[in-house]
Amino acid sequence: MNLPILSSEGNLAFYLQEIKKFPLLSAEEEFMLAKRFQEHSDTKAAHKLVTSHLRLVAKIAMGYRGYGLPITDLISEGNVGIMKAVKKFDPDKGFRLATYAMWWIRAQIQEYVLHSWSLVKIGTTAAQKKLFFNLRKLKNQLQSINDGKLSPDNVREIANRLDVKEAEVTDMENRLFSGDQSLNVQISDEADTEWQDLIADDAETQEVIVEKKDEYMNRKKLFTKALKILNPREREIVEYRRLRDKPKKLEELSQKYKISRERVRQIEEKALEKLTKEISNTA
Repeated sequence: MNLPILSSEGNLAFYLQEIKKFPLLSAEEEFMLAKRFQEHSDTKAAHKLVTSHLRLVAKIAMGYRGYGLPITDLISEGNVGIMKAVKKFDPDKGFRLATYAMWWIRAQIQEYVLHSWSLVKIGTTAAQKKLFFNLRKLKNQLQSINDGKLSPDNVREIANRLDVKEAEVTDMENRLFSGDQSLNVQISDEADTEWQDLIADDAETQEVIVEKKDEYMNRKKLFTKALKILNPREREIVEYRRLRDKPKKLEELSQKYKISRERVRQIEEKALEKLTKEISNTA
């Protein structure tokens, strides 16, 4: 899959301008493209899904610049994440691709950080990775002194929260806050910002959670209403093919309705076009 070339820090501004040229997709466009890729392995549809989210990748990647790694590599890893997300994305679940893809993008970038940064050779388990990316935030929550050591109670609290050993918390603190590249060093003498402040926070805010739930409920309401415009056979085929945990195969419906598999596919495709148009008009 050909994407805009990001070869060096020098052409970062050009790259960011280039990816803005790819149009964002409406919910309906995204749904239809995802279905085309899911059912027909349409690489053009997949390309549109990926390129429409390159800005999201760049935004997430920027949050990890505090690790001192090339931003070009961070973005490239994030692009691998969005491609993986598109391959795994199921549009019938009711969420937008961006919501689903954020996890894949961050996971890909974090894996790169953990394998590349010399201070973190012990990040081999999920709990240790979580400790690496959340220690500073937890220290602040516990109102620890940034320049001082964690108290035994603090160490015990963090270990319990993240399900790791107390010794692992102490070891990670020593790696992050002392030695050859501490993350709580200021970026410059003029700035109050520390490198650790630039680390992305994976935790979703309450506003994001509510927004996702509202979007899902709204899509479900619109879809249920749109189903009413279909004739009984169209509605049945859509329900059998799209709304069941175990969708029926074209061959099964071909036998049920005594028509060809191709005819079933045509009816399904036409019904989805009707639904898309109806949802677009009422959204």
